[in-house]
Amino acid sequence: MTITRRNFLSASAGIAATPLLAGRVRAATPARDADVVVIGAGAAGIAAARRVLAAGRKVIVLEASSQIGGRCQTDSSTFEVPFDRGARWVHNPETNPMIRLARTAGLELMPAPQGEKIRIGRRNARPGETEEFLAALVRANRAIDDAARRSDVSCASVLPKELGDWAGTAEFVLGASFTGKDLKEVSVVDKARAQDRDNAIACRQGLGTLIAKLGAQLPVALSTPANRISYSNRDVEVNTPSGKILARAAIITVSTNVLAAGKLKFDSELPRRIGDAVAKLSLGSYDRIALQMSGNPLGLARDDVLIEQSTSTRTALLYANVGGSSLCTIDVAGSFGRDLSAEGEQAMIAFATEWLKKLFGSDAVAGIKKSSATRWNASPHILGAMSVAAPGGQAARRALIDPVGCMYFAGEATHDTLWGTVDGAWESGERAAEAALRRIGALPAAPAAAAPPPQKQRRRARPAQSAQPRGLFD
Repeated sequence: MTITRRNFLSASAGIAATPLLAGRVRAATPARDADVVVIGAGAAGIAAARRVLAAGRKVIVLEASSQIGGRCQTDSSTFEVPFDRGARWVHNPETNPMIRLARTAGLELMPAPQGEKIRIGRRNARPGETEEFLAALVRANRAIDDAARRSDVSCASVLPKELGDWAGTAEFVLGASFTGKDLKEVSVVDKARAQDRDNAIACRQGLGTLIAKLGAQLPVALSTPANRISYSNRDVEVNTPSGKILARAAIITVSTNVLAAGKLKFDSELPRRIGDAVAKLSLGSYDRIALQMSGNPLGLARDDVLIEQSTSTRTALLYANVGGSSLCTIDVAGSFGRDLSAEGEQAMIAFATEWLKKLFGSDAVAGIKKSSATRWNASPHILGAMSVAAPGGQAARRALIDPVGCMYFAGEATHDTLWGTVDGAWESGERAAEAALRRIGALPAAPAAAAPPPQKQRRRARPAQSAQPRGLFD
């Protein structure tokens, strides 16, 4: 349910006109528009709002853009198949509540591609070469895990020197493609704590379609940015272009880059820990270039994923023949992807075309019919891709979880192990909603926290069909 500007203003005017009872010695508590106001209608915001409604409490969701989904956006009109411009996988199908909700909503789920092909020049890697690459990944992961037990330094600083011809490819796979940043900008502790994401699930209609459907019946006010927030331990007032909203608690799900840019103003200065955490959890860069081809000029199978042996991180990831169509996407990330995106869509398409020529020959790109490219860094309500902790900054994730007055932060950046995923965003939204509901008395107080279980080792020697880790946009 989308709240229009007209009924938003009507509701606000009605509240403002409510007379106070005469004869009160102390001022009456002003009527509130909602129990909880949620800022942002991405996966975290949708999850939070659904949880508040399930508890029988009133919620309003404010979304600055004109559509639900945040970093989950499906383009269903440009090409012959749905094109996920942002996130396209969810994970952990045995425990992920989004899987059940998707099926209930009548959407079709399927396993994401499990294998990756490796291109060396104009040919595919031989089995022995693939094994060499997997062994290089295992050594790199082991070095990162070992370093994380000692101190929180950059992943690049601990990489083994003997990765040989696979050094550039390993850096791309573990850094830019997984986190949106080069390994020199990535905390070893953050990387080591990242939960395995091998069992990925795709939605045939698009992951953005799924998030939009899960939020379709919520009271969402689109094109209604939260400009300024006044907060205390008792309530929160949110100023928007359409009026003010008073609630007993707020859940803030905007990205760390949006917070860092000061797009959301606060009447009272936030605790220093919030500013420090936001600075240490900035978003990486991850963009997708889509090319609709004539026929199958690359000679690849349905949903084939391909990377190349590269001497640097100036490379990409190919997802070919999406859903059995002639659509191929080329993903660019990290510092190279950020610089390329800044040059504009035409430069991005030109790179993708030349990259495919290098790997498959000029004939492979002779029949491009349509093209499109994302530029998430320039999206004013997002300003990037997924969060990753800077060296020394992993503890910042937990610093964002503690409330500020009656405000709670949510989003993938606040998840300790599922950061960078839609799953982590969804879980964080539910966690924040339950904390807010406990504050307002809608849920019993949480039991005393037990000591966390010891962190288990998550790095394993991956089989040949599972070289590629999964990030939020991958």
